[in-house]
Amino acid sequence: MQKNPTYTSLVAVGDSFTEGMSDLLPDGSYRGWADVLAGRMAARTPGFRYANLAVRGKLIQQIVDEQVDVAAAMQPDVITLVGGLNDTLRPKCDMVRVRDLLTEAVERLAPSCKQLVLMRSPGREGPVQQRFRPRMEELFVCVDELAERHGALVVDLYGAPSLSDQRMWDVDRLHLTPEGHRRVAEAVWQTLGYDPEDTEWRTPMPATVPPHWLARRIADARFAKQHLLPWIGRRLTGRSSGDGLPPKRPELLPYQDPTA
Repeated sequence: MQKNPTYTSLVAVGDSFTEGMSDLLPDGSYRGWADVLAGRMAARTPGFRYANLAVRGKLIQQIVDEQVDVAAAMQPDVITLVGGLNDTLRPKCDMVRVRDLLTEAVERLAPSCKQLVLMRSPGREGPVQQRFRPRMEELFVCVDELAERHGALVVDLYGAPSLSDQRMWDVDRLHLTPEGHRRVAEAVWQTLGYDPEDTEWRTPMPATVPPHWLARRIADARFAKQHLLPWIGRRLTGRSSGDGLPPKRPELLPYQDPTA
């Protein structure tokens, strides 16, 4: 792998994880690991261009239909692709179809960029993780096989103890905190061959005294009301949190700091 490579452009493809939820900015928009990564790359390369086609709630079929050809047409130096995890969290999931669609996406993206980056997505500790772990791991086997076949890089977030810590996840229990996104950006940064800015990103957070039983039950009730029940409602009605939303950064343009 080339050390400290010079890349001039980045296109991010995916769902809410790549959109940046729940790394909330003061204006109500989301930053996320892809924006952080683009900022670092732009600091090294004047005129660096960045697009982020991700939209929350997208399934792998929607990513293939709506984002893959757009990203390929941009011919960037680097494309990141993270998709399929939303499918694995559905009550009914055809994993053969998910693998086939992910394969289609990789086969169309790999020839259109200098470096394709795939990921083994992080998983939060808890009963939901345990229930869907077999599907997730089946997806990640496919990711590894595709990477080897097409020369893609794989960022192993699933194997990072720091990112399974519940404190790295927002109150909705589905999306990373700002610190979690920062660590993902560092992981991708290092995987691309840049010198580490944080050699301890995999290190778990220091242990703390767990909240007592009543505090946990209150948090569980709040989570169910504010996040779980609406999520179930969308599943039952066939709706998505991303319905009607445009891509985050639909054009490949010079990077601008969203916090500036």
